[in-house]
Amino acid sequence: MEPDQKKRLKIQIQKKIEDLKVDIKNYAQLTRPIAPDSAIGRLSRMEAINNKSINEAALKKSKNRLSRLERALKMIEHPEFGLCRECEEPIPYARLKAIPETDLCVQCSEMIT
Repeated sequence: MEPDQKKRLKIQIQKKIEDLKVDIKNYAQLTRPIAPDSAIGRLSRMEAINNKSINEAALKKSKNRLSRLERALKMIEHPEFGLCRECEEPIPYARLKAIPETDLCVQCSEMIT
């Protein structure tokens, strides 16, 4: 990978990390416990509980992605960054740009999933 590509990728990762931190803060607000004495109707309460579950899943997914992006940001200067962990071939820049936290090329990713 060329140095200017790494620089652009690093900026992109930093931006995604900042965006995810905001999302995580918002999801955390949406996943607060729902008090049983809330003055909402039975169906509204069930709907609120369902929404809370959906937001909890989104929160978990966002935290997981944040962790992977922070790892990618730390690894970006290492020579093995951008190499597939399975076949050790370079991961195409377009894939890294779309999914900067990936450590698998398309072929290896398809074989694993």
